[in-house]
Amino acid sequence: MKKTIFITGASSGIGKATSLFFVQQGWNVIATMRSPENEKELSGSPDILLLKADVNDTSSVLDAMTTGIARFGQIDVLLNNAGYGQQGIFEAVTPEKIRQQFEVNVFGLMETTRAILPHFRKRKTGTIINITSGAGRVTVPLVSIYAASKFAVEGFSEALSYELESQHIKVKIIEPGYISTPFYDRAKADYAFDPQLEDYSKFQLEMNDLFSSFGAMDTASPQDVAETIFEAATDDTHQLRYVIGPDLQPMINLRNSSSDQDYIDAMRGQFMPEAFGK
Repeated sequence: MKKTIFITGASSGIGKATSLFFVQQGWNVIATMRSPENEKELSGSPDILLLKADVNDTSSVLDAMTTGIARFGQIDVLLNNAGYGQQGIFEAVTPEKIRQQFEVNVFGLMETTRAILPHFRKRKTGTIINITSGAGRVTVPLVSIYAASKFAVEGFSEALSYELESQHIKVKIIEPGYISTPFYDRAKADYAFDPQLEDYSKFQLEMNDLFSSFGAMDTASPQDVAETIFEAATDDTHQLRYVIGPDLQPMINLRNSSSDQDYIDAMRGQFMPEAFGK
């Protein structure tokens, strides 16, 4: 029987690239999104089932899983991909925006995971793959809320992996660096700004100049991430974390090979050179 993957946030970026890649590898794909009626690129394959699901509406997720299982017989992999990145100075991010970031990136992911577990436990097999971010391991300025949500998912996933091993269910974490997708268009649109916080003006300008150069760096593509997700889904190992991106790996290597304070000092030297007399 062909294997089946259930994907949240499949309308663009990593979710769409993964849907297309898994179909090319002979899988069935349950591609979920909030507005499937608007999706054109994924609608042409009989092996892709487009369904409506919002991770903040658990009933819609359960309905999609039930429909997908009825169509394909089972779900073998859950890809928790839906999410977005809140950016901006912490003081400029409203409490409402903070809660929304966690509702989508953390609580929505948790409830989607909870929804699939009875099916996986019944079958005594299954793989949960959570998309986090380089910001879930190494942080930078202006993403404090986004990084907090991804650190939460990292901790949740690691602890959950121990629990679910007892049920023969694997948990995997995908950690992309900078990926050119519509993800960043939404991040720009949702950027938190408060003109009254003038004390940060110079710092924000410096950081915006720095981050604008990221697009010219050697980075991974959505296709690269999709291929790594396929590896995680099929390599039959107990590997937990998969890092994608030549921009991210050196930062993680620095964090892993240095003392905590040496790492922090190196990062401050990059993002706050004036404070270190550089």
